[in-house]
Amino acid sequence: MPRFAIVVFPGSNCEGDVLYALREVLGQEAELVWHKETSLAGYDAALLPGGFAHGDYLRPGAIARFSPIMGSVISMAEEGKPVIGICNGFQVLMEAGLLPGAMLRNKTLRYVCRYVNLRVETTTSPLTRECRKGDVLRIPIGHADGNFYADPADLEELERGGQVMLRYSTPAGELADEANPNGSLNHIAGITNKEGNVVGLMPHLDRSYQPELGSDHGLRLFGSLVASVS
Repeated sequence: MPRFAIVVFPGSNCEGDVLYALREVLGQEAELVWHKETSLAGYDAALLPGGFAHGDYLRPGAIARFSPIMGSVISMAEEGKPVIGICNGFQVLMEAGLLPGAMLRNKTLRYVCRYVNLRVETTTSPLTRECRKGDVLRIPIGHADGNFYADPADLEELERGGQVMLRYSTPAGELADEANPNGSLNHIAGITNKEGNVVGLMPHLDRSYQPELGSDHGLRLFGSLVASVS
């Protein structure tokens, strides 16, 4: 059975949700790994959960990028193993140079916490391999700095290389300004690296894995991750 590492920084607050989804819902081996650890030996995938790592001082993810565990996270990514950043974890991966782009303040300059619709753009990532291109998922967000930005060259490379994994959309899968909750360029909600094994997304799959939570669509992403390392 694969083993999942859930990296915990001071200020992380979603690690329990990720742990519960993997252990209790999907029956997987998953463990919390404190940021001061230096090895991820024996793990098949790493997840960086949401929250406010190190209080989001300077900017989200800027300090967490220098935590001792990040050397092993980078090594795992270079080995081709899945590395998943959720919300604040996505910001950490960008600060670490594992994913391109940056997160600006939401266009409203306000924290946004609500369900959104996401159109699946690629099925080659560890989180979407069990989805179909064009599927629309209903998954919540909760962030103040989720406005994805990349310079024109990086943005073109992301699009050309099929690295855009999810886009904010209407329930029908259409792209519209009113469906974009934070102003992200090209409605981008999630991306991968060139190799496809490092994934960052702002929506919280860890808050939508059971119908009682309002949606279980996040379970399809978790299930894809499990399938990708099984």
